[in-house]
Amino acid sequence: MKKVLSRLFKTSKFLLLLIAVLVLQRVNVISLNDKLTNENLNKTLDLTAMAMKLNEINLADKYYPLDTFTGDLTGYAADCPLCTGYLACTGSYVGNGTTSYFDQDYGNVVILASSNNLPCGSIVTFDASYVSSQKVIGIVLDRGVLGTDLDLLVPSQSYATNNIGRHKLTYDVLRFGWERNN
Repeated sequence: MKKVLSRLFKTSKFLLLLIAVLVLQRVNVISLNDKLTNENLNKTLDLTAMAMKLNEINLADKYYPLDTFTGDLTGYAADCPLCTGYLACTGSYVGNGTTSYFDQDYGNVVILASSNNLPCGSIVTFDASYVSSQKVIGIVLDRGVLGTDLDLLVPSQSYATNNIGRHKLTYDVLRFGWERNN
């Protein structure tokens, strides 16, 4: 009788252990269609949809910085000694005093010269109180500087020397070049 009770006890322990394992496995299995529920707010939380929405917001925001660089900002004019008055990226003549450009996406922006590090049509933004009391948005339409430096097109060489000079600058890139359909 003792043997039978002992065997029955061992079998029941095994069955209880097996049932416990099956219950725990069921608790840990979540199907792909299941959603997490926050009982405190009584709302369903779909983490995948939230992540996709956040990604859409960042990609849709034209003022979301794609990269940040540091360099020197200087000024130049179309009448500088080595300048022709024509922009390298567009061939447009700016010897008539033009210092801004109308961009489809960003509106009226200042014209900048950069190295080949930034493709033509790149949009950058920076704070420089000696240029403007507001955030400056510019477009790369010219070449002639090195590395990550920028040159701001201004009305005259004397204005560039007296008002811009040379300053360290950190700037954000909002767009790398024009899109292919422009």
